[in-house]
Amino acid sequence: MDLTKFVAIVPDYPKQGIVFKDITPLMGDGEAYKYATDQIVAYAKDKDIDIIVGPEARGFIIGCPVAYSLGVGFAPVRKEGKLPRETVKVSYGLEYGTDVLTIHKDAIKPGQRVLITDDLLATGGTIDATIKLVEQLGGVVAGIAFIIELTYLNGRSKLDDYDILTLMQY
Repeated sequence: MDLTKFVAIVPDYPKQGIVFKDITPLMGDGEAYKYATDQIVAYAKDKDIDIIVGPEARGFIIGCPVAYSLGVGFAPVRKEGKLPRETVKVSYGLEYGTDVLTIHKDAIKPGQRVLITDDLLATGGTIDATIKLVEQLGGVVAGIAFIIELTYLNGRSKLDDYDILTLMQY
């Protein structure tokens, strides 16, 4: 299936000069969403995944159906102050400053094999921070899966030591 047919291209969003790749049409089409999910599940099948981790919010949208299909749990990564129990955190750089991501301290047990999911690989900053959280808890990143990769932003270079699946590249 050609998933690019289900991505809306939105120029100048959220600001001038950015060409936004909107996956909501893909999510809104049951067949395309199932196909994308099944592709990630197939990628994960031989990796002995114990748990899926995804950063808010689109990492949830990608990761939860994958977790369900694999019969494993899902652990959310959220911005600071959004998780109700004890967390570990990591700061990471943005083009306009810094941000903080957190995960519950008990979300991952040492040695668990983790698949990280998100909708988009751009500069790699969010996923790099998510990897640091997983590894801080003793998890092993067995793979990382994205719907879209923006190759011109070179985010993959931050993730050289990891196995990566992308379903579409721009």
